[in-house]
Amino acid sequence: MKVIHNYLYNAGYQVLAIIVPLITSAYISRVLRPEGVGANAFTNSIIQYFILLASIGIGYYGNREIAYVRENRTKMSQTFWEIQIIKTLMTLIAYLVFVVFMMFYTLNKTYMWAQSINLVAVAFDISWLYMGIEDFKRTVIRNTLVKIVSTIAIFIFIRDAQDVTLYIIVLALSTFIGNLTLWSHLCFLLEKVSFKELNPWRHFVPAVAMFVPQIATQLYVQLNRTMLGVMIGETASGYYQYSDSLVKLVLALVTATGTVMLPHVSNAFSKGDMNKVNQMLYKSFDFVSAIAFPMAFGLGAVAMKLGPYYYGYGYNPVGPAMLIESIVILLIGWSNVLGTQYLLPVNRVKQFTTSVSLGAVTNIVLNIPLIYLWKLNGAMVSTVLSELVVTLYQIWVVRNDLDFKELFSDTWKYLLASVVMFAPVYWMNSNFLTTWSMLGLEVIVGVAIYAVMILILRPQILNSAKQIILERKK
Repeated sequence: MKVIHNYLYNAGYQVLAIIVPLITSAYISRVLRPEGVGANAFTNSIIQYFILLASIGIGYYGNREIAYVRENRTKMSQTFWEIQIIKTLMTLIAYLVFVVFMMFYTLNKTYMWAQSINLVAVAFDISWLYMGIEDFKRTVIRNTLVKIVSTIAIFIFIRDAQDVTLYIIVLALSTFIGNLTLWSHLCFLLEKVSFKELNPWRHFVPAVAMFVPQIATQLYVQLNRTMLGVMIGETASGYYQYSDSLVKLVLALVTATGTVMLPHVSNAFSKGDMNKVNQMLYKSFDFVSAIAFPMAFGLGAVAMKLGPYYYGYGYNPVGPAMLIESIVILLIGWSNVLGTQYLLPVNRVKQFTTSVSLGAVTNIVLNIPLIYLWKLNGAMVSTVLSELVVTLYQIWVVRNDLDFKELFSDTWKYLLASVVMFAPVYWMNSNFLTTWSMLGLEVIVGVAIYAVMILILRPQILNSAKQIILERKK
């Protein structure tokens, strides 16, 4: 039950991290216009490279290492401070590199300095500690309050198209303050340690090993925005970000299982219980498939009207882009289970690194011709193909470790139910006037059709749900 509760907390946190800018984006898209939105998206894509250097793979590595030693408070305290020392030093190095970069960078300098607050915030991000001990509730509650305050600030202070810098600062400060709030509870979690006994450098090489796949992942997350900004214009970067935000909002509900299961599987692996590791993986993969298929097909069905209607005049390109990108909900969902929930916890980092590196190379190779041919939609096609490469490679490398018959046993049922749901919802979206009430009706119809199909097809997940309900009643 703890895993389920943690999933719900982490899903809430992941959604919250995306939903705040999503809620405000309908307002911001009209106030800052596509040009201002594009400037923010483009400069943010650049600062993310420096943030990547500062983070040096600590997110995954710290989560896993804390999970390994969380039952020994002394070891956990030492591990935390050792990893945190490395992260702080890397943030200082990254900021120095950024300062040197700004000596040569000439475009949007004011925006870039404002974005650098996000880089400073990295040093204070200790969410990996709470994830390692599976305390997701505290993270969600504290960050919820900060996000609410930042949302209010946006509506109060951002008034016209000249407020791009102020908008960037408000978003960056919300991240910074959110990270600071997690520090107050450390005195209850950790013991006092002697800094003379710490050996932070023992974590450096393993963290770098985690850093390589993170670089590859970020390359085809951020590179699309950067290349669109360079090849097409900053406005195209804004379109990409807004499409990506809506898709990632839905995706957050799917990938939330990864952050929850990583420490759980890591702890089981540290005890040598591979049978438990595999059984958790089968259940997680089935759960992700059950929600990823309908979310991908459902979002695709309403994408053409949802994007332009939500963001307002001038954002028509967002609709087709969302329709193309919606398939990554399934692909990333599967690779999240196989990569984050299996390869990383069992310390098969090399294979995980290879998978995301292949995705990054595919993205780089395809971006130039596809963006040239199809512009924004070309970047989306490149994204989908890159994620497909990642997923297929991970499936291939676990072929001798997992029973594919058990892994994919009910996949066809989720696919069939989603296809049956897609057709009427897409027809409604294409033929009726777009209003919020109509979009809401389309969602309700889609959920109802999928639910009925699942009841007819009777996948194994229904039995799992029944067992959970019975356990809660005891």
